Amino acid sequence: MDLIAELNKNPFVLAPMAGITDKPFRTLMRKYHCGPVITELVSSNGLKYNSEKTVKLMQFDKIQHPIGIQIFGERLDALAEAAKYVEDMGADFVDLNFGCPVKKVVSKGAGSAVLKDLDQLTKVLRATKGAVKIPVTIKVRTGWDAETRNSVEVAQVAYDEGITWMGIHGRTRAQAYNGKADWDYIAEVKSKSKIPILGNGDITSPQLANQRLKESGCDGVMIGRGCLKNPWIFRESMNLYQDKELSVVRNFMDLFKEMEEEFYSFHDERVAGLQMKKFAAWYSAGYPGAAKFRKTIFQTKDPKEVRPRIVDYFEEISHIVQEDTSSEPFLMGGHG
Repeated sequence: MDLIAELNKNPFVLAPMAGITDKPFRTLMRKYHCGPVITELVSSNGLKYNSEKTVKLMQFDKIQHPIGIQIFGERLDALAEAAKYVEDMGADFVDLNFGCPVKKVVSKGAGSAVLKDLDQLTKVLRATKGAVKIPVTIKVRTGWDAETRNSVEVAQVAYDEGITWMGIHGRTRAQAYNGKADWDYIAEVKSKSKIPILGNGDITSPQLANQRLKESGCDGVMIGRGCLKNPWIFRESMNLYQDKELSVVRNFMDLFKEMEEEFYSFHDERVAGLQMKKFAAWYSAGYPGAAKFRKTIFQTKDPKEVRPRIVDYFEEISHIVQEDTSSEPFLMGGHG
């Protein structure tokens, strides 16, 4: 598969998000017209020891192609084996995580910790790339902290090692998910890099997705939290990109029916119900009574009452235009 050709067809990529971009959600977002999709991060060590939980994170449907499996780890042998496993299971590309800021990941020398050591970065890229024939991509932060931002150098190493693209989240590891993504810096990295660059961070609307794509000169943009508020953001972004009518019909009843089918066919009843609650809470952002609805839905104990309460709420607000609440704290934590 020509991954760059696929990106050119649809430059709006589903960003990997821990605990969110599981198999059902990736399938749903592909149905809602996103471009390439990437799994949440998968431990190469967990895969080496054949962890059932790790393997489940990697499952995908045919509709998800082009699909990338994101792996992380500190051991070169485990990363190489994990990459080969990804290739053998039929995924289209391997994505290496150098962006995760979580302490338990970076304390082992994985995730964004690798950005501090370009020699180690080179070894990781070489070991992974050498293990597979499918494309290898990377996802990074702008740097470890404000004083050590080094994405231009990282991009050069990636280009030299034959990496297909570099996704860059516009925050340092020290920032975690605080402050604003620095798109001026992303544009600077793009202007100085030979490798295709995907920008990521704070894409909360189709207008902003297209604006960032155009102004930064990036080859694509990754959308994470934006689709947790508006699952139609990919379709609307593509409409703008192709100079079509922006608006699409936001049919929440169809959405929740599809979600229910996907979640309950993959997860057990408890997890599926929790996922329904989580996404309904996120989708309610910007609508009247959202805070009360979120409280009500998470206090609902009977699984049989969850969907009726979701349906009742969204039927009431179906004619109302969603407000911009992109800075709400519950939408700002821990992903994308």
